[in-house]
Amino acid sequence: MIVLLTLALLATGVAGTVVALTADPQRQAVTLSVYGLLLGTVFVLAAAPDVALSQLTVGTALVPLLVLLTVRTVRRRSGGSR
Repeated sequence: MIVLLTLALLATGVAGTVVALTADPQRQAVTLSVYGLLLGTVFVLAAAPDVALSQLTVGTALVPLLVLLTVRTVRRRSGGSR
């Protein structure tokens, strides 16, 4: 159990670094979703299933969706093709 938690924490740290170093907002939203999934796994392994469920709902689904919708709206209004 300790080994799994350690591996999950290391993967979460790597994923957080990837999110911070990703420049494109659309790709960053996808990596943020993966980060949220890994963080939810850490919470499950730490015996906090209620926090894990909240993290999976908000961090894996809602926040990346809102980021993607915001990027789409801003690009549409600014006339950008990216």
